[in-house]
Amino acid sequence: MRAALSAADAGACVARGLPAVEQAVSGARRWNLIAAGKAAVPMAVSCLAGISRPPSLAMTVSPGSQANVPGGVEVFAGGHPVPTAGSFAAGRRALEIARATAGEDVLVVLLSGGASALLEYPADGVTLDDLQATTSRLLRAGADISALNAVRKHLSAVKGGRLASAAEGRTVALAVSDVVGDDLAVIASGPTVADPTTYGDALAVLGRFGGTGSYPRTIFEVLSEGIRGVRPDTPKPGSAELARAATLVVGAQRDALGGARREALSRGYEVCLEQVPVTGEARVAAQSLLDRIRSRAAAPRFRTCLLSGGETTVTVAGTGKGGRNQELALALAGPLAGIPAAVVVASVGTDGIDGPTDAAGAIVDSTTAGRARAAGLADPDVFLRDNDAYAYFRAIGDLVMTGPTGTNVGDIQVVMILGKERQ
Repeated sequence: MRAALSAADAGACVARGLPAVEQAVSGARRWNLIAAGKAAVPMAVSCLAGISRPPSLAMTVSPGSQANVPGGVEVFAGGHPVPTAGSFAAGRRALEIARATAGEDVLVVLLSGGASALLEYPADGVTLDDLQATTSRLLRAGADISALNAVRKHLSAVKGGRLASAAEGRTVALAVSDVVGDDLAVIASGPTVADPTTYGDALAVLGRFGGTGSYPRTIFEVLSEGIRGVRPDTPKPGSAELARAATLVVGAQRDALGGARREALSRGYEVCLEQVPVTGEARVAAQSLLDRIRSRAAAPRFRTCLLSGGETTVTVAGTGKGGRNQELALALAGPLAGIPAAVVVASVGTDGIDGPTDAAGAIVDSTTAGRARAAGLADPDVFLRDNDAYAYFRAIGDLVMTGPTGTNVGDIQVVMILGKERQ
């Protein structure tokens, strides 16, 4: 896991995209900088160190207080996964900086996971309470990131290409992707790229995840006005508004998985990298992973490492505490005890934050259920029904605690299988 995080270092990812930024900036009258997301600060530091001339205006927004921000950079603390007043302040300032980017200027935007909540400014008539209630409801209902962002983009003055369209000059954006498939329209809700979704799509998402009565009335009114053409939609593919904007993915989950693979090979493991992203309900995804583990554990190989990545969801029905990685691990606790091989699995969010907890994820192995019983804990399924993975793993010391990592390329799973006989 450490090797995976090191390979996805946000500063190193930005360095790959610096030639494109330098080329754009070199011919500009002046340039401005906006960095948003969980990796905003290291991305900004790397960018500023690699560009020979300083920006005229610069800002970062990330969760909580941040150290090591260069002088002259405005610093904002936003909320995640639900926007806060700090997110609104950052979104307002980002729009001001974009509008201050004249025709001979360049706007550089650095994006990483979490920017959808951290950088926000609402559409006319939408309040902070409206956005908080809507985001929280969709998250608890298990909406995936594409569905969630389709709604966000149509309630925002920043997302869905609207940030770049506010700049008269050229926009160059570098993105570290936390999205399965690295879809630029989904990463950070696509503030610098065209949006293929519509007001109708956003309204359909609300219908799938609760419908009328589950969300503030204002939200339905705004989306309905958009469908009727009272409100302009987000810029669409081919829009002239975004003709001067270019966005590049400079870091992604494949970087983290590549780092984990190299480390496993160096330790003598045979490595199998799953090509299909791990998505869907976390406890269901755990069963697919379990099938792969059982298949490999039954083979004669002694040292095998299975790697996978993606982003699952959790439909919250209980009153407990946890995150998607912890829930996936908890769903494996009971079944792993019945496998005739020593198996250990870690499922971790590369940003170091799993759901509304201070854990990055959890480690589960062939001995987890037995150790938990010895500690007086109930069956794993009891905790799973209450969505209380955090309490289960905390009690036996199997939470993964990294703190914020300064990067975010989604979730990864590392499985180590030590052969048919327990070692």
